[in-house]
Order: sequence, then structure tokens, then C-alpha cells
Amino acid sequence: MKSIFFAVLFLLSFLFCLANVNKAAVPCSTVDAKAAACVGFATGKYPKPSSACCSGLQQLAQTAKTVDDKKAICRCLKASSKSMGIKDQFLSKIPGDCNINVGFPISTSTNCETIH
Repeated sequence: MKSIFFAVLFLLSFLFCLANVNKAAVPCSTVDAKAAACVGFATGKYPKPSSACCSGLQQLAQTAKTVDDKKAICRCLKASSKSMGIKDQFLSKIPGDCNINVGFPISTSTNCETIH
């Protein structure tokens, strides 16, 4: 009887833990796919962000439900920007040009861990 009690208690504890686990943060593959259309503008090749860029970033902003999501998105964007020649003077204009409020500065030097 004692072993059944502990088995049930363990099972309930395990299920409780599973129920309280947060969903995984937004994966970089999703971030990269949504932001891909912005590379031309962010590198200075195009004079303004395309509608596909703005649409992708608006979708990305809607997926950011938690602070951890925002931090994950920030980390992914920073990692990708290093290898693509992204320029801050263009990158920082995207939220305004696309009418997106991200709630933190957009820059290759943004400290993603300070996002709240």
C-alpha cells in the first residue's frame, strides 16, 4: 500500500511538472524564415523594407508571447546579422518603416539579456 501511494504521488508530481513547463522559445529557423526578406534593406541594397519583410516581422512579433520568446528572437537575429553584413543604420529603421513596436532597441549591439 505504501509503494502504491508513493507511485501515485510520483506520477502526480511528474504530471504537475509537465503541465508547468513553458513552451520552447521561438526557434531560430522560424526567426530566419520570417526575417529573410529584410536582408536586402538591412544590408543597404534596397531603399526601403519590402512588404514581405514587414509582413514577416509582424508575424514574428505576434509569436513573441513571453520575455523568453523576445530574448530568443533577439539572439537569433543577432547571430544571423553577424554573417550577413547587416548595417545598424538600416536595421534600426525597420520597426518604424514597418510600423512595428518591438519594445526594445533594434541594433546589432542590443544586449538581448536585458529585454523585459
